[in-house]
Amino acid sequence: MRARTRTGLGVLAAGVASVLLAGTASAAPSPGAPGVGDAYYPNAGNGGTDVLHYDIRLSYQPATDVLAGTTTLLLTATQDLSRFDLDFALKASSVRVNNRPARFTNQTGNGELVVTPAQPLLKGQTATVVVAYSDTPSTEQVDGLNAWKKGAFGALGIDEPQSSAWWFPANDHPTDKATYDVSIEAPDDNVAISNGSLVRTTKSRAGWTRWQWRSTKPQATYLTSFIVGKYELVQSTTPDGKPFVTAYGADLGDSLYAAKASVERTPEINEFLASQFGPYPFEAEGGVVTSGITFSLENQTRPTYGARNFRAGSNTTLIAHENAHQWYGDNVSLGRWSDIWLNEGFASYAEWLWSEHEGEGTVAELAQYTYDSNAADADLWKLVPADPGADNQFDNAVYDRGALTLQALRTAVGDEAFFTILKTWQAQRGGSDGRILDFIALAEKISGKPLHDLFQTWLYTAGKPAVGPNGAAAFSARSASVKPRSFDQIQANHRILAAEHAH
Repeated sequence: MRARTRTGLGVLAAGVASVLLAGTASAAPSPGAPGVGDAYYPNAGNGGTDVLHYDIRLSYQPATDVLAGTTTLLLTATQDLSRFDLDFALKASSVRVNNRPARFTNQTGNGELVVTPAQPLLKGQTATVVVAYSDTPSTEQVDGLNAWKKGAFGALGIDEPQSSAWWFPANDHPTDKATYDVSIEAPDDNVAISNGSLVRTTKSRAGWTRWQWRSTKPQATYLTSFIVGKYELVQSTTPDGKPFVTAYGADLGDSLYAAKASVERTPEINEFLASQFGPYPFEAEGGVVTSGITFSLENQTRPTYGARNFRAGSNTTLIAHENAHQWYGDNVSLGRWSDIWLNEGFASYAEWLWSEHEGEGTVAELAQYTYDSNAADADLWKLVPADPGADNQFDNAVYDRGALTLQALRTAVGDEAFFTILKTWQAQRGGSDGRILDFIALAEKISGKPLHDLFQTWLYTAGKPAVGPNGAAAFSARSASVKPRSFDQIQANHRILAAEHAH
C-alpha cells in the first residue's frame, strides 16, 4: 500500500508490482499473542500455539519450598511464529526449542515467559519445548496475586481460574487442553499426588520417592493438580474397573471419618451422575481432602476438597457438585471465563439431582424454595449469570440462579428433551469446549422450541423472574414452600465455594 504515496503512472506500476509480490510471497513469521483474547483475563493462554502434551518432571522440598525440574511441551504452531509466550510465574533457567537453545525473557510479574526460538516455527509444525527451572513458588506473584498454597500441610498447586503458572509453563486457558505425564519427587515421608492414574513410584536416591501420574484424556491446565504433603493414600478400583485413588491429610482430626464417608462414595455418586449426563468421561476417579484450602476444586479425575467442608459431618452433596464438573467444566470446558454458568450452574443442579436421589428433597422442591426464599430485592437477582464479570465469577447467583435456569429449561421442554440436551452436549463436545450460545442453540434444536425469552429472563436479565422455575401452573397453585432437608448443606457448600476462590 506504500505505492499509493506516489503519483502518475508510477502509482499503477508500483501497485501492480505490489499485488504480484503479495501473491507470490508469504508474510514473515510474527510473534504469537500473549493471550487468547479472553476479556476476563487478557493474558490467559497464548496465541499461535496448541499444546498437545505436557511432560512435567519435578523435585519438591516442602521444608524450603524449592521446586526444580523441567517441563517438556509438545506443541503445534497455529501460525508462522517468530516467538511465542508461555504462561509462567517462576524463573526459567534455560529453554530449548527442537533441541536448540532459545532466547527467553522471564516476565514473572505478569506471568509470561517469552520464547524466541533459534529458527521460526512454521504453521502446522510440531515443536518440542523444554523449560528448566528452579524457584520458590510462594515468593512469585502475577498481577499481585499468588495461587500457590504452602504450610504445615505441605504444598498445593490448586486454584481457579489460574494455578498452573506456579509450577509449570503452559498455555493456560481451558480452550487448549492436552494430555499429561506428571512426575514429582518428594521426601519419603510425603506423598505426591496429581491427576489420572498412578503409573509407578520409584526411588533413585536415599530419602526421596518419585511419583509418576498419567492423564490420557484432554485436560485443562487449571484442572491439573500438584499436591505434596503427609497424606493417607488409599488405592482401589471402581466397580467397573477404573483406578480409584483417594488421599486424606494427616491433620484432618475429627473431620477424617466424615471426609471418608463422603469421598469414598465417589464411584456410587458418579454412577448416578452418569445416568443423568452420560458415561463418566475419564480413566480414573478419586478425591483428595486437605487442610490447605477451604474451598473445593474439580481437578480432573481427582477433585480436591477443603477439610472445612466436613467439619459438621458427611457432605455427599459437595461430592456430587465437584464430580458433576467432571462432565461440565472438565470434559466440556468453558470457551471463555464469562461462560462460567456452564460449569457452576450445572454442578449446582447436580446437587439437586443427588438430593432427590437420596430422598433429601426433590429438584422441584429445591428450585421452588430457592426462588421463594429470595425476595425481589435479594442479591441473587442482581447479578447476570451469563456474564457475571471477573470479580463475580463465583458469586452465589452463578450457582443458585444458574441451577434455577436449568430447572426453568426442564419445565419448558420436558424431562425427555432436557436430559437428551445434557447428554448430547457431552457427546458432541467432550474433550473440547463450548459457549453459552452454543448450549442454547443445542437446546432449541433438540426441543424444537424457541427458548430465547426463557434464557433472556433467567440468564441474561437482572431482577427476579415473574414466574418461578417450575412454570406458571405450579406458580399459581403453590403454597408456602417447605425447606428441603438438603437445602442448608447445599447453601453452605455454595457460600464456601463463592467466598474462598482466589479471584
